[in-house]
Amino acid sequence: MMQVLSGSIVALVTPMNEDGSVDFNAIKKLVDWHVKEGTSGIVAVGTSGESATLEIDEHLEVIKSVVKYADGRIPIIAGSGSNSTAQAIKTTSESYKIGADYSLLVTPYYNKPSQKGLLEHYLKIADSCDIKQILYNVPSRTSCDLRPDTVEILSRHENIIGIKESVNTKERMKKLKNISDLNKDFLVFSGDDETFIDLLSIGGSGVISVAANVIPKAISKICMHYADDKNRAIDLNKQYKHLYKLLFVESNPIPVKWMMYKMGLIKNSIRLPLIELDKKYHEKVINEMLKLQLL
Repeated sequence: MMQVLSGSIVALVTPMNEDGSVDFNAIKKLVDWHVKEGTSGIVAVGTSGESATLEIDEHLEVIKSVVKYADGRIPIIAGSGSNSTAQAIKTTSESYKIGADYSLLVTPYYNKPSQKGLLEHYLKIADSCDIKQILYNVPSRTSCDLRPDTVEILSRHENIIGIKESVNTKERMKKLKNISDLNKDFLVFSGDDETFIDLLSIGGSGVISVAANVIPKAISKICMHYADDKNRAIDLNKQYKHLYKLLFVESNPIPVKWMMYKMGLIKNSIRLPLIELDKKYHEKVINEMLKLQLL
């Protein structure tokens, strides 16, 4: 039975050993922790999971392990996008076979397709793969912007059930929410921790969050409380305003992995070309973590 998606979905990091290999023991602990803390779903091997530097077999093994450790307790979304349509179809199909509930498909990066190209790319994947799919728009990283009018056409396909949107303007979010209002089954998730509460304020589905890697219970509570106690949710969100900024002082997932290392959740390992958080940020990050009682 398909699990409903809403609220706080963590964009899970991929923990690694000192030699750079995937730390599957840490993945199990993280999955159990997220279930316990109230996280509503897990994205395995998205941007935060270092999809760019995992080999295809590793990529699928991480998704498989997250599915196995979750054991049906919460839905799992496989990061299966690519700038190659054929590769995206292959990874998305394989993710379905190994038990992922949904797939997350980032816009093709680097090759900069037109809106018509994006339309054909996503429709080809949707026609080729049985799994339910979530579009992912993050032009700051991909140099490719999936526009709302294109999203509206894609939302009509039965296999395309939502979008993670990282363009954090009110105009963009309203246009996407209008698509959701027309098609009640289409979900709109924020991909921006700093502004996700703005999407909640207009009835969005929730957030796919980097911050949830370190404050899963808080992000979950903000999403849960917004519907019945808006002021409480807003006040709680304000407490983490500075943390949200610190999570992006360098490219994600550099800061979040360093924070998780300091919390004892993972080892201090990240793959090149990304490297450990610059020392000039250490004191600021530690001070904020102490203030929020994360250490």
